[in-house]
Amino acid sequence: MRVEYLEAGESPSDEMLGRGAVMGSVAVQTAAEIVAAVRERGDEAVKEYMLKLDKADRQNLMIGLADLDNAWKRLSPSLQEALKAAYQSIRNFHEQQKQQSWFITRPDGALVGSRVAPLSSVGVYVPGGRAAYPSSLLMNVIPAQVAGVERIVVVTPPQPDGNVSQAVLAAARLANITEVYAVGGAQAVAALAYGTEQIPAVDKIVGPGNAYVTAAKRLVAGDVGIDMIAGPSEVAILADDSSDATLVAIDMLAQAEHDPEARTYLVTIDENLVDDVIEQVEKQLGRSTRQEISKESIDRNCVVLVCPDLSTALTAINRIAPEHLELQVEAAMELLGLVENAGAIFCGPWSPVSVGDYLAGPSHTLPTGGSARFASPLSVADFVKHSSVISYSYAALENDATHIKALADAEGLWAHGRAVELRFEDDEG
Repeated sequence: MRVEYLEAGESPSDEMLGRGAVMGSVAVQTAAEIVAAVRERGDEAVKEYMLKLDKADRQNLMIGLADLDNAWKRLSPSLQEALKAAYQSIRNFHEQQKQQSWFITRPDGALVGSRVAPLSSVGVYVPGGRAAYPSSLLMNVIPAQVAGVERIVVVTPPQPDGNVSQAVLAAARLANITEVYAVGGAQAVAALAYGTEQIPAVDKIVGPGNAYVTAAKRLVAGDVGIDMIAGPSEVAILADDSSDATLVAIDMLAQAEHDPEARTYLVTIDENLVDDVIEQVEKQLGRSTRQEISKESIDRNCVVLVCPDLSTALTAINRIAPEHLELQVEAAMELLGLVENAGAIFCGPWSPVSVGDYLAGPSHTLPTGGSARFASPLSVADFVKHSSVISYSYAALENDATHIKALADAEGLWAHGRAVELRFEDDEG
């Protein structure tokens, strides 16, 4: 954990924040090789990389419906109820994001508008590796369902025995997803983008993954849609003299335990809080079941910014533009209008990131690495497309003809102007 002190009005630098590239050159080069191989050799390459990277050997990549049913039946009743509650909360939230087509008309009969239609197919990447994430499946699948996407495919890495996390399969069953493939990594992204013998291609790929998955998504972007280029998970906590050091510490560890690359930021205007938080982090680390991962993350990627005033602290928060922002301060809701950049904002001591990760409703697929300056959380909008609609009447075209001709002439596009003129010449003839 590194402690930095800011002067009044100072904004932290990238060096101070410890941010680097989302993906290294090794990840980019490796992903490029995998994507090219899968594009050329399909399932043969997918299986080769599965054996090499996941130590798994599967001939049939698709998970059978019976396996999905059995996974759900084997869950404990408490986990079944938790997944059901999460599903409903996520569904309720995203129902509010539905978009409608709209049209406006002019008195002369011109009609313009925007037609909203769902994407035809979407691939959802659900990470495996260090942990299983049934919540990620729900957070990515449900907005697509609300949008009306007809074909939703889930890919998730196999374990060495060839099986897939039972919790992930159970979540797929709950969400009525019937097309699930035991494949992960860059090879899964390539298969979704270009299609293989067993995995038909999709129109868009969403969902978090490691640096290789992220690099592969960047490589296929343009041939297929992607949601975002996501880096390591991160949290920034804004704290003052009303903050509870124990709660601040455990919320930092809740982010750190994801991955050694996870980033945690504490921004505080109370210097006295810092030592207490450090003490509590050490204390809570001793109880963690993911102590090694959490400690590495805290040691490498935890930064404390001590600020002389709230204005400087907010400047720092907006510079960080965190994936998750906790406002553990007095009158947290009153600060909302001063937060310019954040993926998700958690207000007050009773709103830890955990509620957003699992049950609150908004998708937990969020912009990272400062991209909250220009990007938004995954939503229903990510799964629809807009088509502009234009319908002119004779009178409308006649009214606009002079302006269209003038603009076409200014741009030197002769046929553009004649396309309007000829319509009236033919009419007169």
